[in-house]
Amino acid sequence: MAAASTAFKKLIGNFGPVLRRCFPSVQVQASRNAHFKFVEDTPDPNLGITEKKNLVQSIADALDYTLAQDPSAIIFGEDVAFGGVFRCTVGLEEKYGKQRIFNTPICEQGIVAFGIGAAAVGTTAIAEIQFADYIFPAFDQLVNEGAKFRYRSGNEFDCGRLTVRAPCGAVGHGALYHSQSVEAFFSHSPGLKIVVPRGPIQAKGLLRSCIQDDNPCLFFEPKVLYRSAIEQVPVDDYLVPLSQADVVREGSDVTMIGYGTQLHVLKEVAEMAQEQLQVSCEVIDLQTVLPWDEDTVYKSVIKTGKCLVSHEAPITSGFGAELAASIQIRM
Repeated sequence: MAAASTAFKKLIGNFGPVLRRCFPSVQVQASRNAHFKFVEDTPDPNLGITEKKNLVQSIADALDYTLAQDPSAIIFGEDVAFGGVFRCTVGLEEKYGKQRIFNTPICEQGIVAFGIGAAAVGTTAIAEIQFADYIFPAFDQLVNEGAKFRYRSGNEFDCGRLTVRAPCGAVGHGALYHSQSVEAFFSHSPGLKIVVPRGPIQAKGLLRSCIQDDNPCLFFEPKVLYRSAIEQVPVDDYLVPLSQADVVREGSDVTMIGYGTQLHVLKEVAEMAQEQLQVSCEVIDLQTVLPWDEDTVYKSVIKTGKCLVSHEAPITSGFGAELAASIQIRM
């Protein structure tokens, strides 16, 4: 009986949203067992008035503003015209038309190849890969075509107006095809920029910066944060600079480096270390994985003398290895 009850609770947790739509009169309570506690950031008061938004809504804001300000901007991918699996593009087709927001076949290689071509002729191309786990069919297009477009043509041509969005990371019930963190696969390729936000405030500003950047950008969105991360997000447009790390907590004894969801784990650990061990931890959000902010990291490690790097991706050949090796060489 206990096993059956546990299985039913798991079923409810996975399919609660579907049950609510099918049976609106039935109250379904879904619980989420997160491995971290999200603590919202305080927005810069200079950015003006704010509204409470989750990560999905802040991403939608950035896309909406881009479409409104840039008549060449298009959004394409699997199911984006319907709002996307995670609803980041809901309502945009109705607002801007089917010529600018449109679905594609289930062909990641084709999605990215189309984006490269569109960006090369001056279009602001924003592609969505439904899950980062399925980006690998497009690996050749991203690494051998998109990343090298400018270099190959001697800077005569480029596809720098391409941004590829993809949900990434573990969510608790995604299994093997909906849980991966893939940023390290692409970090070996010069010509790409890789960004992973930690919350709604950063997501809106970083996505806007990716879209405006002159290089193809991969924007990986931690899907466990889509609705669990809620902050007061500035209403007006703003940019968060790429390749600029954010010191989210100052400290003196040890430097802790992370990005995306894992940043919240590090913040909790830093709090525990201070309370239980009287150890002062400096926590740095890398924000841009490639090219990463070496100056901020080195300055912090020189100050503290110790460093801990943590990410959700596999340890072997993860981006943390690059950070650790670079810090060792510099120190």
